[in-house]
Amino acid sequence: MAGSDDLFLRAKHRTFSGFTEDAEREWTGPFCFIQAADPQLGLMKTWREGDCSGGGDEWAEEVELTKQAVKAVNQLRPKPRFMVLCGDLVHAMPDTPFREGQERDLKAALKGTDPSIPLVFVSGNHDLGNTPTPSTVEQYCRAWGDDYFSFWVGGVLCLVLNSQLFYDASACPQLKEAQETWLEAQLSEASSSSSSTKSATVSVSAQEPKPKHILVFQHIPLYLRSPDEEDDYFNLQRVVRENLMDRFKRAGVKAVFSGHYHRNAGGCHGGLDMVVSSAIGCQLGEDTHGVRVVVVTADSIIHRYHSLEQLRDRGMDEDLRKLLQA
Repeated sequence: MAGSDDLFLRAKHRTFSGFTEDAEREWTGPFCFIQAADPQLGLMKTWREGDCSGGGDEWAEEVELTKQAVKAVNQLRPKPRFMVLCGDLVHAMPDTPFREGQERDLKAALKGTDPSIPLVFVSGNHDLGNTPTPSTVEQYCRAWGDDYFSFWVGGVLCLVLNSQLFYDASACPQLKEAQETWLEAQLSEASSSSSSTKSATVSVSAQEPKPKHILVFQHIPLYLRSPDEEDDYFNLQRVVRENLMDRFKRAGVKAVFSGHYHRNAGGCHGGLDMVVSSAIGCQLGEDTHGVRVVVVTADSIIHRYHSLEQLRDRGMDEDLRKLLQA
């Protein structure tokens, strides 16, 4: 089994260290990855009791569900290139009771992950606080790695964002500005097949390959059903989402993957797929505990939500598996 330093690979200088960067910039054929969201240790009991403001004093159910997800993912063939958890890793907010225990037990459950499947962590509102501060962001980074970063895998550029800085950065405006500067540089670089642009921390040499696809991972969805829907707790404010969608489309982003809603939702508008996946943990709708299998081909991003039971007993759907043999 991998040690903690191997399993919980950190983002360094805003690039993810889980892959050999240069080797992953070239397209080498179809592959799959797993998108999961909201293990949120501690929510299930508090939701049943109708008191979600607390951190939750019991989380054995979520630990068991996380272990089931890990076991099901481990036995997939071909193996996923990575598994990304799109936020709300635990329920207890920063600096509240049960936080330390929930983080400890989630890490223990995830250590069963096949060491050849890197884990990618995305920050959620419960990981940072609804109004994050420099202190809560620092705490998250110490526990899980950078709150925003990029990585390449199989010729695909992946951008991991801190969506809480889009939602409410009133207590940390400098952190919001830093992410905005970094993101603009990343999108500018990705939209051109050769660039000499420099971000705040990454120097990009000329004649870099153009990504086959660009994918974004964040916790809060841009929208749940439609880009013109009303502002809600579960989506980004309309002025923010419109700005991001415009920038993503201009850069050629293919899909945005998120959680937060604890139900499956999303849509596709203007060629940009908004994928909202339900939770490993507490369900707030009619979906079952599960994860999303994402198949990346030369032309498309095909994804489907699988229940943990289905994934364990039958693996990914046969039509998705056939796409990986092309």
